[in-house]
Amino acid sequence: MAAEMGFPLAERAMIAGALSELARNILDYAGNGEILLSQSSSNGDRPGITLIARDSGPGIPNVAFVLQAGYAVSSLGLRGVRVLMDQMEVISEIGKGTTVTARKWRT
Repeated sequence: MAAEMGFPLAERAMIAGALSELARNILDYAGNGEILLSQSSSNGDRPGITLIARDSGPGIPNVAFVLQAGYAVSSLGLRGVRVLMDQMEVISEIGKGTTVTARKWRT
């Protein structure tokens, strides 16, 4: 999808890395979930891709803590996804699950 939308190779790699990390998080922490990809409405004159990862796992007790510098994880984690993408929002409820929405705008 990113290639069809004209994203440069480096940005396609960033999107793939974010997608892979979101999928790994779902498997490691929730067991199952889904990731939806869609074209975003343009940011000015730039089209984008939206990744929505959601699960019904245990939830994240402290999202701000997980996103802060110095939080040690064995992989990129949500902080890495935030670095790779242009925008990211995390909504998590204990016992109900987590939804991560991340967007990348084509340069």
